[in-house]
Amino acid sequence: MTPFDYIRPATLPEAVRAGSAPGSAYLAAGTNLLDLMKGGTLRPERIIDITRLPGLDRIDWLHDGSVRIGALVRNSDLAYDDRFARTFPAVAEALLSGASAQLRNAATVGGNLMQRTRCAYFHDPASACNRRSPGSGCDAREGENRLHAVLGWSEHCIATHPSDFCVALTALDAVAETEGEHGTREIAVDALHALPGATPEQETALAPGELIVALRIPAEAARFAPRSRYLKLRERTSYAFAIVSAVAALDVQADTIRGARIALGGVAAKPWRAREAEASLIGAAATAEAFARASELALAEARPSGDNAFKIELARRIVARALALARGGTPEIMPALPASPFSTVPGADHAA
Repeated sequence: MTPFDYIRPATLPEAVRAGSAPGSAYLAAGTNLLDLMKGGTLRPERIIDITRLPGLDRIDWLHDGSVRIGALVRNSDLAYDDRFARTFPAVAEALLSGASAQLRNAATVGGNLMQRTRCAYFHDPASACNRRSPGSGCDAREGENRLHAVLGWSEHCIATHPSDFCVALTALDAVAETEGEHGTREIAVDALHALPGATPEQETALAPGELIVALRIPAEAARFAPRSRYLKLRERTSYAFAIVSAVAALDVQADTIRGARIALGGVAAKPWRAREAEASLIGAAATAEAFARASELALAEARPSGDNAFKIELARRIVARALALARGGTPEIMPALPASPFSTVPGADHAA
């Protein structure tokens, strides 16, 4: 780890001023940043510790039924908040499927949004990575790439975004509130992360020094609480990133779908909202056939970026499975293994 300056601002304006200087990085729990610094992937010149900033650790329910979540709220505190888990169960399930209990107790919701890719070539300073070192190339293209992107990738980068939380937020039209040198603004979580194109080093829509201060989930998203699930397929049952994951949320009346939300994780450099698949379900009966059509549409643009063609069919099946589980209803009790696509009860719609 290279030497760096350490700054602990007392106010948000002070933090933004310090963070806007070139070579700066914001620090909350540091569950991702410190690992990257220890491995030499990132070498910031100054660390801006935001953990003491006032007012960023609150969950506030607004008069219109929406919820505002401060960027320093811990993942576990949000997932286990009774009102939040009842109102947005798929978000709670996504949070509880990520990392380990110890990390969830430390990690913050703002930091979760700013996670960097888990591509091994990004983490290895000896490898060529356009995301870490623009113009150096992408060793993942000809390397170990079975877990890489099948949607939205380019010849310059085939990495995937690792967050579970962001997939659920994208499905529910969540918004990030930010503070920067030019004031405050709002960015839809769906637009926060960028596809690589020719500039994979530009990972988000944030300006230099701009800081996420809160998230807001609209009240309208609560309509999906009775029928929503987050599913995550991984190579081991816990403490692993998604091979593919999916959020499915349905508003069903008399077996007719009145509203639908679908988003995928582990398939692109950002959480992938499947809007055409959602539109195909509106007015349709909640049947396996309708879910199969939606899953085809969700992956219609998918193509392998390497040795990962299997992920396309896997993602289709996860989408269809998530929709079927959502139709069956949100579990009253969180499954013992959150986000598992498998059930320990033969014939049951819910993981137990």
